[in-house]
Amino acid sequence: MKDSAGKIIYIGKAKNLKNRVTSYFRKGQDHLPKVYKMVSHVADYDFIVTDSEFEALLLECSLIKQHTPKYNILLKDDKGYCYIRVSDEEYPRLTAALQKEDDGARYIGPFISSGALRQAVREANDVFKLPTCSRRFPRDIGKGRPCLNDHINKCMGVCKGNISAEEYRQTVEQAVDYIKNGSKESVKRLTEQMNAAAEELDFELAARLRDRITAIKKAAAEQDIVIEQHTEDMDIFGVSADSKTAWGSVTMYRGGRLYDKYSAKLGMTDEPSRMREEFIAGFYSQRDEIPAEVLLDEPIENADLLERYLSEKCGHKVKISVPQRGTLRRLAERSKENAAEQLSIGADRSGSEIAALEELAKALGLGKPPRFIECYDISNLGSADMTCGMVVYENGRPRKDLYRKFSIKTVAEQNDYASMSEAVERRFKRYLDGDENFSTLPDLILLDGGKGHVSVITPLVRSMGIDTPIFGLVKDSKHRTRAAAAGDREISLSAYKKAFALVTTIQDEVHRFAISYTKAKHTKNSFALTVTSVKGIGEKKAKLLMTAFKTRSALQSASREELAQAAGLSRTTADELYKFIHKE
Repeated sequence: MKDSAGKIIYIGKAKNLKNRVTSYFRKGQDHLPKVYKMVSHVADYDFIVTDSEFEALLLECSLIKQHTPKYNILLKDDKGYCYIRVSDEEYPRLTAALQKEDDGARYIGPFISSGALRQAVREANDVFKLPTCSRRFPRDIGKGRPCLNDHINKCMGVCKGNISAEEYRQTVEQAVDYIKNGSKESVKRLTEQMNAAAEELDFELAARLRDRITAIKKAAAEQDIVIEQHTEDMDIFGVSADSKTAWGSVTMYRGGRLYDKYSAKLGMTDEPSRMREEFIAGFYSQRDEIPAEVLLDEPIENADLLERYLSEKCGHKVKISVPQRGTLRRLAERSKENAAEQLSIGADRSGSEIAALEELAKALGLGKPPRFIECYDISNLGSADMTCGMVVYENGRPRKDLYRKFSIKTVAEQNDYASMSEAVERRFKRYLDGDENFSTLPDLILLDGGKGHVSVITPLVRSMGIDTPIFGLVKDSKHRTRAAAAGDREISLSAYKKAFALVTTIQDEVHRFAISYTKAKHTKNSFALTVTSVKGIGEKKAKLLMTAFKTRSALQSASREELAQAAGLSRTTADELYKFIHKE
């Protein structure tokens, strides 16, 4: 696709190019905002015919890298790289560096994520008990008392002269190997060295190596960055999106250990499978090192094509899969959470809120996470004081300024279905009439009730031209949220913990809001009925009084003149009412 200046703004592939291209310009097509915006700038297009889908994929990746079109996912690294730095001295120090310096030190890398590298270097220094103090060796050996790290056994005590420069350098190399190759390889090599030292009767060295092996295993057991049961090299991709934009994250494991992390803004929200495919292809187009296993948080349509592309690029078999359970599933969810946290920074929301909306969209089969959610609940005391509460959540947070309450007017007997119908119809009629107080159209409607409520409300809303998805919230015997109802089926939310927590919160909030209105209305109506016992005051004047003063305390604070003016009372009636209110 090209703009009016002839610049390429989008590159894509399709089995049937005619159907794909015409779908962009077809009227009434339900496009994502990204597609609408792109299409508005398209002035011309060009195409290349290929022999196969795979050849089309190769060409697409090559052209995107060459032309960097605006509406394709472009992975630009604006954070720079970082390195492991081994200082050039007799007793070298192991640190993380953001850039290479011409200082004679040895730099290992580059690594993408400075945070992951710093964590790995810190852990290596702890496991191998390398000094991190400001002393310089061998200059400061034997000078002054050892620091606290030596006393708590977090340092090998170089300052006491306990270790030679040669053994120290060997330890530093072991630490570097631990960072680069993971805990399993480090344990294997150290075990070989320990056995060799024992055979040569160097039991002191063997004991130190044994302690290092123990420390590595302890770190593996205590930290999530080491997964001993899965020692294959693998990259784990996660994508998180809201209604406007998307972020992707990759966590890289080498030898069972977290090696690096990469996050990138993917631009405007696109079709989920398409976003992931472009993210993966773009990520590996910039690097040659590709692990044998690539894990995803969600399935993609062209996994077999991508597997072939990556396998041919790196020269070995690459498998793409979506883990369903266990440690690998948890790690895939963690990658998605990393992407959600990046997305939350620009959206002024927490990663948990974003993840909850994504889970809810997945559970209910929505095309994208809902931005505005409306939830309705009916409350009554028998057939009296029937009300409906409407609460609104925007991006996972309550918008109390958009809450609305309805007093049921057309239903005489207790009937939740009829009451809900009246409230919902009034709400959307106000929207269609252009009422500013009801101008926000929801992306999702939730009803406090089961299949019956959904079957009654859905035809009503559709008849008004509103196509917002509608689901009921089903409670268990203890009045707790259990599932979502849609048509003749129920959708369990127990597997979606964050979505389940959000829906439960919304259901509790609408229940609280509806009940509070019913109680307030009941209190007001009860007092209004007692006021009618005063001679000269009927139901109409009692209603005028309660409308003017709202509460019992406000009515009691009013003067005789204010009472008379509010309901058009005579001086005598106002005086009798005043005495009645104050029980004189």
